[in-house]
Amino acid sequence: AILPLILSSLPLFGINIINNVSFELFMIGLAMAIGVYSLWHGYKKHHHKLYPVVMFSLGILLLLAKQFFHQHFLFFLIPAVAFIVTAHWLNYREIRKTKVCTLSTCTH
Repeated sequence: AILPLILSSLPLFGINIINNVSFELFMIGLAMAIGVYSLWHGYKKHHHKLYPVVMFSLGILLLLAKQFFHQHFLFFLIPAVAFIVTAHWLNYREIRKTKVCTLSTCTH
């Protein structure tokens, strides 16, 4: 909840995050680490379907391509975000499908 406050106050301390390649690569790495953990957990423990992981990987590759080919910013960014969001949604949906629970029984 306080992340926007922290990020917006960074210029007061002389830290510029706009057009900062190191910061952008750090954020892509952080998103990749969290996404890989989340999707791998869903794959390994719940649904054993690879298509959310493949879709997420395509999204991360497009994000990295956006980082290196600045002139095609929107061409890479919009599909990258769409792939990443869809991968997480598919992972969530597949996990929910495998957890069919009633009051007395729960099958996984």
